[in-house]
Order: sequence, then structure tokens, then C-alpha cells
Amino acid sequence: MRWNARAYDSSFGYVSAQGAPLVELLDPQPGERVLDLGCGTGVLTAEIASRGARVLGIDGSHSMIETALAQFPGLDFTVGDGADFTVAQPYDAVFSNAALHWMSRDPDAVLDCVRMALRPGGRFVGELGGAGNCAALTSAMLTAWREYGLREPELPWYFPSPAEYAVRLERAGFTVRLVEYFDRPTPLDECPNGAADWVRMFAHSLLDGVPVGTVEPLLRRVNELAAPALRRESGWMADYVRLRFAAERS
Repeated sequence: MRWNARAYDSSFGYVSAQGAPLVELLDPQPGERVLDLGCGTGVLTAEIASRGARVLGIDGSHSMIETALAQFPGLDFTVGDGADFTVAQPYDAVFSNAALHWMSRDPDAVLDCVRMALRPGGRFVGELGGAGNCAALTSAMLTAWREYGLREPELPWYFPSPAEYAVRLERAGFTVRLVEYFDRPTPLDECPNGAADWVRMFAHSLLDGVPVGTVEPLLRRVNELAAPALRRESGWMADYVRLRFAAERS
């Protein structure tokens, strides 16, 4: 997945802004070592550090890490694969906001890496898209692709149910302390082209195989299909469903 870090911050800054309750759930303490997995441009990494914790931000995107280093030069960031990373010393906590659903290739490998990064009793606090996340958006995309005679795209996300993810956590050696599953319709205030803008940011890899002359009409059709469910008088909404959890390494 290739990210446009500047567009992510300017048009989709709500991703970080809505992570504030997750930071409260983490409750970082002065002197704690915290790893921010999928840190993006580092906004929440900096918030955790402001509580006195020592934080390392990891993200698979070079552009995200470059932006994070430029914005927060006093903090530590590195490029890393969520399913294949190691740390020199164990951490007190691993934190992850809106990133785990992108680590879809091998979710169990991600959990194994997290467990190995934590000290015994260390906590894992995260939020990701849950089952049903972006259902109207993805339905509109798949229908539009079919209508244009394109091969059905392989969606890049992993949106588990609460039960499925709790089982994964327990199997990986965690004790689950909290699981919350809730709808969070989110205004797309900075998306004048609605669902099309969302696709360009969060599913742009699916456009790579689309003929250049087909991209714009295809995205217009996505908007037409998504509008009945997602366009309001006040603007476009994203039909987000979130899964929030807290667990401890057993």
C-alpha cells in the first residue's frame, strides 16, 4: 500500500483525532516504554509521548515515517512490517490505532510479533475496523467494478468480528480485558467528491489495474451507488464500524 502522507493528514486527519479515546484507554504513564504500531504520521505517538512515556513509532510506509520524523523530530520512528518486526528490549505496552486492519496478510503473525515485543503482563491496546466496516462503501465499489466488466478487486483489509479477534488474541497468548464493538459514522468533511475521494486515499491500489480512461467514470459510478446510503444534507459519511480492545500478555 502506497500512502500520500500529506493528503492523509490534510483530508483524513479524523483518523488520528478519533484515536484520542484509545490513548485514554492506554493511559500511558511517565517512564513507560510504548510501541505505536502503525503510527502513520506520528500524531498519536506524540500525544503518548506528551504523557511522559518513551515511544517508538513503527509504520510500513516510508512516506508516513518521513512525515512523522519531520513533524516530531524529537521522537523515534522507524519503518517496519507489522507481521515481521523485533525489538531490542521489551515494551510495557503496544498501541495501535486504525492500522491493524491493514495488516491483513497474516494477522496471527502480527499478534505474535506484538506478544514478543511486550514484557510479561504488558498490555496491548488497539482499535481497528470491525466486521461490517465500510460495508456500503465496499458494496458500491464492487458493484461498480462489475458493471464496468473489471475483475473483482481483492480488498486489502481485515475486518474481524469481536469473537474472532478475541479468539486470535487468546490463541496468541493474550488475556483479553476489554472488547468494544460499535458503529461510528464519520463525516467526510474534506472529501468534496465523497466516496470517490475515500477510494482514492484508502483503496487507491485497486485503481492500479483500471484503464486510465475508465478511472473517473468508475469513481463517479461508485459515488452514485454509495450516495443513497452515505450522502446526507450535511455531506458525505463513511460507514465505519470499530473494534476496540485491551489485552495483556499472559
